[in-house]
Amino acid sequence: MASSLTKDSASTTGGKTFFGHPRGLATLFMTEMWERFSFYGMRALLPLYLVSSSGLDMNAATATAIYSIYMAMVYLLAMPGGWFGDRVWGPRKTVTISAGVIMLGHLTLALPGTGTFFAGLALVALGSGLLKANISTMVGHLYSGPDDPRRDGGFTVFYMGINLGAFAAPLIIGTVGEKVNWHLGFAIAALGMALGLAQFLIGTRHLDARSSVVPKPLSAQERRSTLRKGLLWLIVAVVFYGVLVATDVYTLNWALVPITIAGLVIPVAVLARIKRDKDLSATEQSKMSGYIWFFVAAAVFWMIYDQGGSTLSLFGKSSTTNSLFGVDFPTSWYQSVNPVFIMALAPVVAWIWLALNRRGKEPSTVVKFGSGLFLVGVSFLVFMMPLTLASDGDKVSPMWLVSIYFLQTVGELCLSPVGLSVTTKMAPAKYGSQMMGVWFLAVTAGDCTTSLLSLAGVDLNRTGLVGLEAALAIVAGFSIWMYRKKVTTLMGDVR
Repeated sequence: MASSLTKDSASTTGGKTFFGHPRGLATLFMTEMWERFSFYGMRALLPLYLVSSSGLDMNAATATAIYSIYMAMVYLLAMPGGWFGDRVWGPRKTVTISAGVIMLGHLTLALPGTGTFFAGLALVALGSGLLKANISTMVGHLYSGPDDPRRDGGFTVFYMGINLGAFAAPLIIGTVGEKVNWHLGFAIAALGMALGLAQFLIGTRHLDARSSVVPKPLSAQERRSTLRKGLLWLIVAVVFYGVLVATDVYTLNWALVPITIAGLVIPVAVLARIKRDKDLSATEQSKMSGYIWFFVAAAVFWMIYDQGGSTLSLFGKSSTTNSLFGVDFPTSWYQSVNPVFIMALAPVVAWIWLALNRRGKEPSTVVKFGSGLFLVGVSFLVFMMPLTLASDGDKVSPMWLVSIYFLQTVGELCLSPVGLSVTTKMAPAKYGSQMMGVWFLAVTAGDCTTSLLSLAGVDLNRTGLVGLEAALAIVAGFSIWMYRKKVTTLMGDVR
């Protein structure tokens, strides 16, 4: 790390920098890289462990439901995670605590047993949700403001850390988990988070002082009220599930179904609450109406995209040769394909948008969104082909999955960065700091839709259903394009 630090005479501090950026970026880069290493490593193993006879030996539908709920909860918990950073601990303390919770979660996963597995999964989801919003906030704190010319580049470097961790994790954690021992793989994920936490604590002195500040601390009365409400709901949950267990009525669905329904209801309730707010101006109301189009489109996108770690992964395990150029590889390695494509294609896509912009031909936000939906839909049209070829028990080439991940990655690059940007631009002033959490709720809604289908017994690896999902995304993308003028009008001055 020291070799990548260089002197920068233009630095406001006069000290060392990280690729021309504040030195604190190195601390946050490495923290996020190790956190993503642990997260994506465990994520790559999760559905495979659930269906394996040496794991929990579940059916594919239940495994997909659990995986989807887990992903949904990570993004749902980003909202209370941001709240804790703003109102209780401040970003720096919240990240420190959340990293410890994630590490503890992976260590719990490393212990055999169904009970410890679900406890570990809950801890990792909770810690990831707490960390997600706050570490990005601290990156922003490193710069003097939105107009700092280094700001966008700093976030680009930071996101490279995400993809480096995501790329390496399946290759290391996935290989150990699949080929040696599942629980040893989870333990390596814990080690990765421990390394991230250690270097965060060592490098924390390089962070901006604002990262330790609680921007809007709870008053004593608010704190008591929050604790009282939290304890009340905890007691209700303990009593309710305690009765179910005592009467021998409890099954896994008693936990999965309520969480899934909550993951669908909460995003709708949050959007409805903002939309009904009478404090919003007519312009803000119009922008929120336009934003709902993007939100629904994003939920459809993530519903399909996030099946890359469940439906596609399980297909890879059962129906592909998992061999390329004479080299056999574990199923979990498929999860390294997307980060590679992201790192390779992100600069290319950014250059294309810039080149088109110079010629006055850059597609609008609405068109980019529609393109992302269209591409993710096409990826599932492609998925229908290997599904058909493998229907009689034959195994297909892994290149089918690689091509699907390629299309989904290009779709992601069309939709995800634009979605983040349009969320900040269309946010009502009153909800400026909350709208990023609202954007993450689109992921929650999409993943909970997948979970609901799985819990209903729907086989997501069936050609007919895959075709239906593909058609849904393509029709949604086409609808966005058809109504682009209406949506653009609702957006007001946002482009």
